[in-house]
Amino acid sequence: MIMPRRLLIEQGGAGHRGPALPACDVPQRPLAELLPGVVLRAELVFPQVSEPEVVRHFTELSTLNHHVDRGFYPLGSCTMKYNPKIDEELAGLAGFAKAHPLAGDDATQGCLRAMAEVQRLLAEITGFAAVTTQPAAGAHGEMTGLLMMRAYHRSRGEGERRRRVIVPDSAHGTNPASVSLVGYETVVIPSGPDATVDLDALAKALDDRTAAVMLTVPNTVGLFEPRVLEVTRMAHAAGAQCYMDGANLNALVGRVRPGDLGFDVMHINVHKTFSTPHGGGGPGAGPVAVAKHLEPFLPTPVAVLQQDGRVRLDWERPQSIGRVHSFNGNFSILLRALAYMLTLGPEGLAEVSRVAILNANYLMRRLAKSYDLPNPQACMHEFVLSGRGLKKYGVRTLDVAKRLLDFGVHAPTVYFPLIVEEALMIEPTETETFDRLDHFATAMERIAVEAAEDAELLHQAPHTTPVGRLDEARASREPRLRWSIP
Repeated sequence: MIMPRRLLIEQGGAGHRGPALPACDVPQRPLAELLPGVVLRAELVFPQVSEPEVVRHFTELSTLNHHVDRGFYPLGSCTMKYNPKIDEELAGLAGFAKAHPLAGDDATQGCLRAMAEVQRLLAEITGFAAVTTQPAAGAHGEMTGLLMMRAYHRSRGEGERRRRVIVPDSAHGTNPASVSLVGYETVVIPSGPDATVDLDALAKALDDRTAAVMLTVPNTVGLFEPRVLEVTRMAHAAGAQCYMDGANLNALVGRVRPGDLGFDVMHINVHKTFSTPHGGGGPGAGPVAVAKHLEPFLPTPVAVLQQDGRVRLDWERPQSIGRVHSFNGNFSILLRALAYMLTLGPEGLAEVSRVAILNANYLMRRLAKSYDLPNPQACMHEFVLSGRGLKKYGVRTLDVAKRLLDFGVHAPTVYFPLIVEEALMIEPTETETFDRLDHFATAMERIAVEAAEDAELLHQAPHTTPVGRLDEARASREPRLRWSIP
């Protein structure tokens, strides 16, 4: 057993070097109270393990779970793409990683310059006037954007009346949640037959109580809204603001600027579009871009580039909604995004979107021969298939997802969006080779054949993973919420 260095220090082991650790105000509990006695050693032991065995041990552990460094990860709506390791190295540079957020503007000019540059580039890419980097993730960005729109309506004396936000039925689940979080009411409108916004339904929902229309572009079935200019025009004519959910910006960078489409505010999932290892609940960052009329309401402080080339944090913004995050956001995530944008440049970022769209359309057309394709029009960076045709064999989308693990591929997003029965939401991203795409397509095609010929094979999948099919129904009925030894 390899003893963690923290435990060696706590127990006064020979590995302790340097000054004692500082006192902690958090009450400390003995290890014996935290872990069962059978897993604790009676005395400190230093086992002799060769370096190859240690390396092999941790390498083996790293392959027990699927991850993007190991294989294809076509998780629709989440953009699980491979990210350059150099971005990790740059974010870990000592000048950035060891900077203290309370050090003051003069002592952190490098960090502030990086933040200001991220703001500038994101504003240029999205076509908006200003950007805040404070929000910690996409949903946090949604809340921040809604708070700014609420402040805007209040500044015009319409805050009490405008309290409704229109959201299509294909929206991300965070949209109505964010609406509720700021005290607004969600009004859901149905999608049209083509899975895009139904203008008639929108017109009926719009009135003088509408605060905003929230739209995901491309939407959650991977389609660009063909009537988006009409949507934003109708909303503005009713006195409402237009919010764009920027989770799918990976399809638009260098191709379309949301600010040019009539939107007033959007959040940007930089951890999906601009390089951060994504998944497992974080890390993330959700900068928010706004049109000129919303700039006074940005969270404080705002990093401002001065004429002398220095950057200062501006707190004197009387209409600001205030701080929404401790300090100035998840700084290391912003550094990764900056490195990604500067490395690729304008042409490279446009190529990212082009290849993402090309990869998605290739897979969609090929797999439409084996699975139902509810919306056959050209897609953007992702598309949605339906496994409803497999139900006649007793096979569901979940069975397809589990079987894919046997082919070294993570499952796509399943059962979302809710407007598609037995949904399989697939996003190949721009970082996969043609061979990888073909491997995935071949696996999907084989699974469709297996469903017809041997449904039980899919019901028992996966067959090659360290852990087999879990009893999800039992886990829901009888959750084990405390760790224990069998």
